[in-house]
Amino acid sequence: MTWKFYDITHKYHDILNPSNPEKLDRLISLLKLDADAKVLEIATGKGELITQIIERYGVSGVAVDLSPDHSRDARARFAERIPEANLTFLEMDGAEYQPEKPESFDLTLCLGASWIWNGHHGTLAALKAMTKPGGLIAVGEPFWMEDPDPEFLKRAGYEKETFATHYENVKMGEEFGLNLIYTIVSDHYDWDNYYSLWWYAGEEYIRQNPDDPDLLAFKAWLADAKEQYLRWERDSLGWAIYLFKK
Repeated sequence: MTWKFYDITHKYHDILNPSNPEKLDRLISLLKLDADAKVLEIATGKGELITQIIERYGVSGVAVDLSPDHSRDARARFAERIPEANLTFLEMDGAEYQPEKPESFDLTLCLGASWIWNGHHGTLAALKAMTKPGGLIAVGEPFWMEDPDPEFLKRAGYEKETFATHYENVKMGEEFGLNLIYTIVSDHYDWDNYYSLWWYAGEEYIRQNPDDPDLLAFKAWLADAKEQYLRWERDSLGWAIYLFKK
């Protein structure tokens, strides 16, 4: 049911994380990719970010996502907006993806799915191995803005070690020899918009699907997520995209 609930609550999202579209556009403008560049996005979601990159630069790419619902949306987006692009889409676990050659991409991205490689450290290691020397690595990762409440950790199923601080996220990249060249940090508006669209889409689904056998479970899941965000997460957990140069 996790994929189902996630699909329902992200009906109105193009980007499946709390990133501001204007800030993302600025990030894309700074990539300055040559037309012959190759891009890899792990956990592409609905495919909006890699679509915008290909539209901007005309590059080739590989997009990977495990969710069958988001894979459906991504394929439709690619077909509508970049039908002639040299783009391979793979519906699979990102942790299982292996390029034909190591260090073969000019840009690798993974935004908000570091669980694939058991955290930020593992994500940086995996993407570095697939990125050319001199290439770019973009990782989206939460960070603690303050020490989390133990009750929040229990409710959310986190450990304090699940995430690091903003500074520590940068230092992990530097430990791999990566140089931070740009970062986007989401503010309360970005977070509120992200989660409010969850609630809006969820309430719409409840009203339109009264006979769904999973409705009671969905209502409880949605209410718990809303309380966690408003009570704890909004003030304790941040979000950033880190752009590193290898």
